[in-house]
Amino acid sequence: MMNDKMVHIHNTALEKQSDDHFHHLGITKNSTDLPKMFGDVKFLCMGGSMQRMKNYAEMFAKELGISMSDNLSTTDRYSMYKTGQVLWVNHGIGAPSASIVIIELIKLLHYANAKDVVAIRLGTSGGIGVPPGTLVLTNGALNGELHDKYVQCIMGKKILRASVFDAEVYHQLYNVAHQLQLPVQIGKTLSANDFYEEQTRMDGAFCEYTEEEKFAFLNHLHKLGVRNIEMESLGFAALFNRANIKAAVICVALLDRLKNDQVLLGHNDLNEFEMRIFKVISAYIKQQLKLY
Repeated sequence: MMNDKMVHIHNTALEKQSDDHFHHLGITKNSTDLPKMFGDVKFLCMGGSMQRMKNYAEMFAKELGISMSDNLSTTDRYSMYKTGQVLWVNHGIGAPSASIVIIELIKLLHYANAKDVVAIRLGTSGGIGVPPGTLVLTNGALNGELHDKYVQCIMGKKILRASVFDAEVYHQLYNVAHQLQLPVQIGKTLSANDFYEEQTRMDGAFCEYTEEEKFAFLNHLHKLGVRNIEMESLGFAALFNRANIKAAVICVALLDRLKNDQVLLGHNDLNEFEMRIFKVISAYIKQQLKLY
């Protein structure tokens, strides 16, 4: 991380542009007073689902008795809500979808002169040897080849990016979860590029491995310290690292992949598990911003 706390971009081509349009958010740099609207942002909370992020924003605003913005994204690709110094943004499923909005958010926060920003992914995942409902805080992520690098292919060349999760932040989140008496573990995350075969599921349209091979792989992951599987954390941290933004990921395990492949939770259980994430994040942000 750089020594200063400002949000950084690295693109001299942008200096030649008189304006900058964030196509997927529907926001234009010169048509909005970005420093006034976003300069105070300290926490960027992101998750896959539009509705879940809206719900979290509404609950956070209600808890603090503060206003919640309208949807600040004017497209149907992503949603973005602001509650005080916190942005709540959905990123869709997978690193490619997440990377698009992350890049636009980095530029937005840079132009807004935001500083000392923490980005946290609030996600669902499949657990590896952890009971459903367990919160997993990522201390490192692996790609499909089991390497700890985010892979980009740029102009025909493979580029490997470091992906670092801020230890201070995930330990603080762990302590909050522990104080709330919620089940929580710190471990590695397998950040896959698809939901079915890369995660060795056997309930997809295609499957070219045996059940024995599947469990051998999942047990190997567990021995490597992997405690959950999802599809965004590696790219999430790598991109924010490049922008001088601290990154953390907290996910709830919806099932234990060492036992089954399908998420069979009822609506009430699913809602309760997703609320565990919010309880931790809400309490953590209140502590950090001294909002009591």
